[in-house]
Amino acid sequence: MAQRSYREAINLALHQAMERDPRVIMLGEDISGGAGGTSGTRDAAGGVFGLTKGLLPKFGDKRVIDTPISESAIIGAANGAALAGMRPVAEIMFSDFIGVCFDQIMNQAAKFRYMFGGVAPLVIRTTIGAGRSAAAQHSQSPYSMLTSIPGIKVVVPSTPYDVKGLLLAAIEDEDPVIFMEHKLLFNDMGEVPDEYYTIRFGEAAMVREGTDCTVVALGRMVGFAAKAIDKLAAEGITCDLIDLRTTSPLDEETILESVQNTGRLVVVDEAPPRCGIAADIAGLVAYKAFRSLKAPIVPVTAPHSPIPFSPDLERLYIPGPDRIEAAIRETLA
Repeated sequence: MAQRSYREAINLALHQAMERDPRVIMLGEDISGGAGGTSGTRDAAGGVFGLTKGLLPKFGDKRVIDTPISESAIIGAANGAALAGMRPVAEIMFSDFIGVCFDQIMNQAAKFRYMFGGVAPLVIRTTIGAGRSAAAQHSQSPYSMLTSIPGIKVVVPSTPYDVKGLLLAAIEDEDPVIFMEHKLLFNDMGEVPDEYYTIRFGEAAMVREGTDCTVVALGRMVGFAAKAIDKLAAEGITCDLIDLRTTSPLDEETILESVQNTGRLVVVDEAPPRCGIAADIAGLVAYKAFRSLKAPIVPVTAPHSPIPFSPDLERLYIPGPDRIEAAIRETLA
């Protein structure tokens, strides 16, 4: 398999999806590169993050549609296209701006199947994550808020291989999907097949296997957790590391089976703690596997605070390998 970056894997998935199905269209701000130039100069950049490079000259501006700076317009148009039989892939540049189009997601896209009895396939791609000193309005990870909405699926890929397979699965899916790409993973490299493939939703990945503790993580936190676990392995401490991949649907079976084997649980989440994914999984395990626990569940999350602009404070804000290692040791104490 070829070595590709997370960014290149997204781009390849978009090309292959549009080649495979003429109903797939792209909508978003500056997805052809940047406003104000010709098609050629716009596409040279491939969007703000270089994710859509090559789509405009290959598929044309009827299928790669630059929109106004209006999240409500982007998702409203995508909802309408989905109802009309298209398979739109709408891009919200930063997930922080989902609040602007939240009604179109929560009260429209998430309800179409239940209101009309049909399908309205729609993918909303957006970026998440702190680490670029982009401050509180461009660094959030609101997957827990979106996971709480019935009727939509939420995907948080952590590797180049997964981001391609999960994105192709999202575009094929008959339900609305929120696809959340971590900005700090765009340059990460990994093996990604050339061919078209999908990864089924609701199936977590077992990244490491062990007997002492279960560690559940998602997005960028999977790599941080792997570093902590690999360091502890030198001392003979071994852990299961579960990459959720999707938060809705959630692979409860893999989590519960692992905790039943290890008796301990650490949940790592970049988002704040209140009503978050870490709290959700801790509650699930406390309810369904309480008798298996040998120690209290330990969450590792960001603080309940807006994300700081200061690089030094941001580094303290983001859960890192040292905090994860300390949490695992706490469960073993």
